[in-house]
Amino acid sequence: MTRNEELFSRAQNTIPGGVNSPVRAFRSVGGAPRFFARGQGARVWDADGKCYIDYVGSWGPLILGHADADTVRTVQEAAAKGLSFGAPTEGEIELAELLVQRVPSMDMVRLVSSGTEATMSAIRLARGFTGRDAIVKFEGCYHGHGDSLLVKAGSGLLTFGNPSSAGVPADLAQHTLVLDYNDAQGLRDAFAKHGQTIACVIVEPVAGNMNLIAPKPEFLAAMRELCTQHGAVLIFDEVMTGFRVGPGSAQGLYGITPDLSTFGKVVGGGMPLGAFGGRRDIMQKIAPLGPVYQAGTLSGNPLSVAAGLVTLKKIAAPGFYEALTAKTRALVDGLSAAAKKRGVKFSAQSVGGMFGVYFAATPPTSYAEIMAADKEAFNRFFHAMLDAGFYLAPSAFEAGFVSAAHTDADIAATVAAADAIFAAG
Repeated sequence: MTRNEELFSRAQNTIPGGVNSPVRAFRSVGGAPRFFARGQGARVWDADGKCYIDYVGSWGPLILGHADADTVRTVQEAAAKGLSFGAPTEGEIELAELLVQRVPSMDMVRLVSSGTEATMSAIRLARGFTGRDAIVKFEGCYHGHGDSLLVKAGSGLLTFGNPSSAGVPADLAQHTLVLDYNDAQGLRDAFAKHGQTIACVIVEPVAGNMNLIAPKPEFLAAMRELCTQHGAVLIFDEVMTGFRVGPGSAQGLYGITPDLSTFGKVVGGGMPLGAFGGRRDIMQKIAPLGPVYQAGTLSGNPLSVAAGLVTLKKIAAPGFYEALTAKTRALVDGLSAAAKKRGVKFSAQSVGGMFGVYFAATPPTSYAEIMAADKEAFNRFFHAMLDAGFYLAPSAFEAGFVSAAHTDADIAATVAAADAIFAAG
């Protein structure tokens, strides 16, 4: 038994499923998860000492790579001054000012401790601001594990949803309307039928939780138009895409202005931190200014703020995103070319520093299309790449991430390994 297997067996005695977040359990791909001991740059080492080139990057935050020297030093300096105060610090102001400067749609921002907390709070705020109860989300988009969001599509066209998790009351789920991602007409129909009751539309502007699905331009444009027309709040969930797909996040990349935005991952530089913000008139409804309550003991934690500040400053360097985007595109182009050469039904695409790989002829554009891809082929590919020393997301329904620490040689080695796997069939 390997050390990884020993740890997994031990963990299952005291941790449900042996993991503290479900996808880590490898249930989708099979086998024992890797327990990591350390990371440096683009590489991680597991409990057995095996090294991998990492394309998960803690699920997106590590845009600078593992253990970035400036980030580690800054966090160490902050820790020496105190781990938490439960009181305001100057660093919180600096981070808020930086976020508002970088994201023009935000006049004000509130720091929290996770992406789930950010999206949950933004939805509560939208409901409080509009005085309405219904929300719209899209099949396959994940916005954290708040009750209103763990909802699957209803039984018929334009019906409200049903719980997709035990413990979510059906009465609560019925306030959530679940539509098809990238279906602008479906969104129009929903507003035509329910427009006066919809408090908000929440969307991943680039979906990353059903693998990477790029938005159709008319989809985001229709969303903005309909929310404005019907007085609903448009929420961009940029927890994953924020500062990952470009300097202005997805909203800057696609030229769409949301009313509220949520952030996480990159903004914390690898530490637990989230944020939500938007128009001043909406944000002023948050306590202590307004009647919508939100609070958190560790919100604005000084260690997380320190990591976020140094990360956001470093990724503002000239040419950073151009290099990251080119590197990520080189990876997906290389993988696609290798598969085509070997006659493998495969496709890939990227947006900024995010990418998706699919065992499908063309990149999917919807939840239904991603579900039709060959999941078993992905599972075989995942394990072959893992054996070869490349760590991909352990699920066919998760996006991958490239960091600034990945080198051209890392990309070339990844493509070469995949080519050998494709050739072996």
